[in-house]
Amino acid sequence: MPTQPIKDLETFPNPSTQRDYQIHMEIPEFTCLCPKTGQPDFATLVLDYIPDKKCIELKSLKLYIWSYRDKGAFHEAVTNQMLDDLVTVLKPRYIRLIARFYVRGGIFTNVTAEHRKKGWKPQPVVMLQEFDEQSNMR
Repeated sequence: MPTQPIKDLETFPNPSTQRDYQIHMEIPEFTCLCPKTGQPDFATLVLDYIPDKKCIELKSLKLYIWSYRDKGAFHEAVTNQMLDDLVTVLKPRYIRLIARFYVRGGIFTNVTAEHRKKGWKPQPVVMLQEFDEQSNMR
């Protein structure tokens, strides 16, 4: 098992290429350094994607995220760089990365970056009614 962060993102074949399905991940322990002060910045990353032929392998994603711990990066730059790296290896139908940085100087920063595969169109959303035990419907 690696004891050092690495930039290599590994993938595995999508087991259900015949359909669109969403993979949702929340990564609450992202850290990097402020390029101006060298102080640590902390964020929760929210990654949602619809795979095409490949899915991301979680251990490699964890080590990749860890590789930013000692790097100076502006919030906007690091979010877009991570998205670019994920798009390069996954070539997903759709991917969105939200970086929710914790307060620094009284300011919370959220950066959202997304990518759509050329020609991909999402399926319409189906809204189902939820069952409520008291009224039998919601």
